[in-house]
Amino acid sequence: MNGMDVAHLPARVRIVEVGPRDGLQNEPQPVPTEVKVELVQRLQAAGLREIEVTSYVSPKWVPQMADNHAVMAAVQRQPGVRYAVLVPNLKGLQAALADRPDEIVVFGAASEAFSQRNINCSIAESIERFAPVVEAARAAGVAVRGAISCALGCPYEGDVPAARVAEVAQRFKAIGVQRVDVADTIGVGTPLKVQRVIAAVAQHYDLDHVSGHFHDTYGQALANTLAALQMGVWNFQSSVAGLGGCPYARGATGNVATEDLVYLLHGLGIDTGVDLRALAETGAWISARLGRPNGARAGRALLARCAAETAAASER
Repeated sequence: MNGMDVAHLPARVRIVEVGPRDGLQNEPQPVPTEVKVELVQRLQAAGLREIEVTSYVSPKWVPQMADNHAVMAAVQRQPGVRYAVLVPNLKGLQAALADRPDEIVVFGAASEAFSQRNINCSIAESIERFAPVVEAARAAGVAVRGAISCALGCPYEGDVPAARVAEVAQRFKAIGVQRVDVADTIGVGTPLKVQRVIAAVAQHYDLDHVSGHFHDTYGQALANTLAALQMGVWNFQSSVAGLGGCPYARGATGNVATEDLVYLLHGLGIDTGVDLRALAETGAWISARLGRPNGARAGRALLARCAAETAAASER
């Protein structure tokens, strides 16, 4: 039996940590500003070099992110760390630019039904609306990333053709978006589908500018990560402690936990620059602050093993 050919996997992976934004935005109770700031600072101390910090969506729609200015002002920025924020429109961009983000994130769905139900317009219209946002951001020297939501399935339409995802990527490219995320918003993707979708997106973006954002709703996120790695993708998004559930599958897990992703990557001999122990401690800390279970299996296991080893050593 032949082992996996790790020689053809990327030597390093860049992780975009989305916990502070995507992970916290749907928390039912308000998360104090100082907790959000400490989360970002713990994450960068653990070695993460790209962090989605907050969003500039109207507080009427996302009250959890109403303190965006305060969070961005309080974070002690480190050289070499990229701080990203989500913006929904030109007004959001103007508010964001005051806080000097390194990158903004715009978004478009690969599903017409999802686009109509969420923002009441077609895919084409939704991306065209972002054209002046992208232009203004780049004129201000801010990088632009585009998230393609429902790239592997839609809660309303079901299966989404890979050609439709490619079309969204093409539209993003046309308005000046520099890199794109293949986002499995409801976590229904499987490895073969992931590879087909990435191949479709690669018609418009080279793989250095494509990232995988896989949800773990059906337990497929790590398998999908491996499938993307085998294609040459080396950018991935994840959320510490698995923060952020799936809003379309009640009670289901959402974002893959950064701890689980790092454990997989380190097991493949891939460099992430992340200290897994420090990351696991951060996941346990934020879970305790939110009063919710820690969704990172690798994080829980690592800390349990460390605690057992410490207890055994003290008995000697």
